[in-house]
Amino acid sequence: MNIIVLQHIKIEDPGYIKDLMLADGINLTTVELDEGEKIPNDLSKFDGMFCMGGPMDTYMEQEYPWLIEEKKRIKEFVVDLKKPYLGFCLGCQLLGEVVGGKVVKSSPAEIGIMDINFLKEKNEDKLFSKFPNQIKSLQWHSYEVQGIEKNKDITLLASSPVTKYQIFKYQNHAYGIQFHIEIKDSTVNEWGCVPEYKKALEDQLGDGALKKFDDAAKNNMFDMNNYSKTLYENFKTIL
Repeated sequence: MNIIVLQHIKIEDPGYIKDLMLADGINLTTVELDEGEKIPNDLSKFDGMFCMGGPMDTYMEQEYPWLIEEKKRIKEFVVDLKKPYLGFCLGCQLLGEVVGGKVVKSSPAEIGIMDINFLKEKNEDKLFSKFPNQIKSLQWHSYEVQGIEKNKDITLLASSPVTKYQIFKYQNHAYGIQFHIEIKDSTVNEWGCVPEYKKALEDQLGDGALKKFDDAAKNNMFDMNNYSKTLYENFKTIL
């Protein structure tokens, strides 16, 4: 099985899910877009695509011109080839834009371990039907997807008090997940070294926020890892 992973910063990979994929012997092709690596011409050879988060935003095409090509290739994979896709945070927003939505500034930013509330639609979903009606997960975003209500191919699966589109799917094969279910024990401290992430964290939660955030993440890690495992096992069924 072949999975392509689009990354926008080296430390933001599929995390715990990557460990599960490697243990399963899945062949991963990682494209580090921020380092100038190119998406392969033939996407049809891949069974699924993961698109990860990053410190840039979807509108920053002048600063990060590779975003233009990335959006085209995500559209090719999801809309034309109709292949399975999981997008986290920035990857969620890129999917939202590709299927006709807008990415706008969140008010306020969501940073911390926060509640995600599922809608009844999740009960019929192949990936999330076994999830509880409410989970806690790590949020670290200042932008969100809006404006995809009129797309009949979109199903909203989960929201938070701030962000409507915490989880949405396009048809039955492409999913946008605004939060970070994929994290590991080391994630918060690693991401805290990224200037953009650190600033957003301190702006929202004050000085010394990193340790509190890390402690809160570790306190919820067991559940988040179990949710990642469930998500991954179910994702394999649609590959």
